[in-house]
Amino acid sequence: MNHSDLLPPDRLEPCGALVLFGISGDLAAKMLLPALYHLTEAGKLTVPVIGVAAVDWDDDALRAHAREAVEEAGIQVDDTMFERLAQRLSIVAGDITDDETFVRLREAVRGLGFVTHYLAVPPSLFTTVAAALARAGLHRESRLVVEKPFGHDLASAQRLQDELGEYFDDDHLLRVDHFLGNSAVESLMVARFANTLLTPVWHRSYVSNVQISLVEDFDVADRGSFYDAVGCLRDVVQNHMLQVLAYLAMDPPNAMTAQAQALEEWRVLHAIRPMDPDATVRGQYAGYRRVAGVSPQSTTETYFATRLFVDNWRWADVPFYIRSGKAMAVTATEVIVELRRPPLDLFAGTELPPNLIRFRIDGDTGIRADLMVREPDAGTRPVQLPMGVDYEEVMGRQELPYERVLAGAVDGDPGYFASYPTILECWRIVQPVLDATGPPLRYQRGSWGPEAADWLPGLTGWHDPGPRLFDDVRPTGRVRPGLSVVRTPGDVPRAAPSSPRPAEPRPLRPRSVPPAA
Repeated sequence: MNHSDLLPPDRLEPCGALVLFGISGDLAAKMLLPALYHLTEAGKLTVPVIGVAAVDWDDDALRAHAREAVEEAGIQVDDTMFERLAQRLSIVAGDITDDETFVRLREAVRGLGFVTHYLAVPPSLFTTVAAALARAGLHRESRLVVEKPFGHDLASAQRLQDELGEYFDDDHLLRVDHFLGNSAVESLMVARFANTLLTPVWHRSYVSNVQISLVEDFDVADRGSFYDAVGCLRDVVQNHMLQVLAYLAMDPPNAMTAQAQALEEWRVLHAIRPMDPDATVRGQYAGYRRVAGVSPQSTTETYFATRLFVDNWRWADVPFYIRSGKAMAVTATEVIVELRRPPLDLFAGTELPPNLIRFRIDGDTGIRADLMVREPDAGTRPVQLPMGVDYEEVMGRQELPYERVLAGAVDGDPGYFASYPTILECWRIVQPVLDATGPPLRYQRGSWGPEAADWLPGLTGWHDPGPRLFDDVRPTGRVRPGLSVVRTPGDVPRAAPSSPRPAEPRPLRPRSVPPAA
């Protein structure tokens, strides 16, 4: 297979109607309907939206559901604006396994021109819906948009591509990874490629290591049956986190087009070694097995951490550490680039902390650099101070990822979607650890995960994100001096006087640990 043939074109046809399968579901209520309201506010939604779901609703019931979803998202609803959205909403009620539903859908879209079919339904139904669209003749003059995950391993991703390809060629098939619609993730590329300040240091000569954390302080809640079949690795690592790594590590494209960008993403992902089981830690928070829908003998991981290497000239021998987990100490998604220390210590014989460049890509998004400056009234002793920008504080409300995903689906912008070659590379990278059968290590809720992962990055350990990007800065703008983050097993990090790390790291693979309760 020639992967270059499967890279996205730079532009696709705009559509005249958006068909949203699964409009009554959880994803639509929490993400898609609020995004459609914001697009209406911005004047970017100009096409009818036709929902398809197996519910006993008419158009008014759908509109009432949409209003409730938007309000529950915490949005201050403007009546006039919502009425504009409501006038675009209609529904075809019916089972998506029944061909009669698609006959009625064909009548609903007649005369509307090119159609985008968005599948907010379980992945097991992707091929079912695509085949039914084809039987009704609705695969012509249309494109198909499918949610993640695209397959559950390398072989199933290839099989799904072949199945969907019977009805939609690759120029008419878009694969959602909503992190690609995250404006803060896109800002990674802007920060790298629009600032010559960063360009010279984005290299193995200056970067000591890179850490990517996607942690959440909440548990799986009522998603037990779904999560137990997926786990942390498939849920966020194989897709979101590796896509972020690609943006962070790829070489600059020769043009800011979807095809040029996808090519560079594929190149850097192709250079990443497969995950090493001996450099990987899997965990499960205490009490997970008591969640409704979770097997009492579950070995599904709710925490995952590993070390990766990118075998190219830019990044050879620079470790990339990634971790993600549920029921952790904070909720934060953050990239930290740790620079190498100066070659000589010229200031009072103290070991200086490294410069850090932080990208916050969820919540209070922004960029921050931790630099050393002279502390007043302390001779030449340096102190670490942050410099940076909170994006929302400076630039106002940031677009939600699904606003950009839906706008791309309607307008025909493939830049917010994952290309098939990059998806295959992501599955290749995770394949060696994908179906681990051993029991995950137990960790306490509200902690930073299993103790065995603490020293995965070596003696320096993890740079734990705070609840907010600038939480360690006083209202006066000063950092609390002389503090570092320490932790004991099961504890949330606390401020304490700076002290050296142990002389040797703890072993990555500890002796047998009782399975999670």
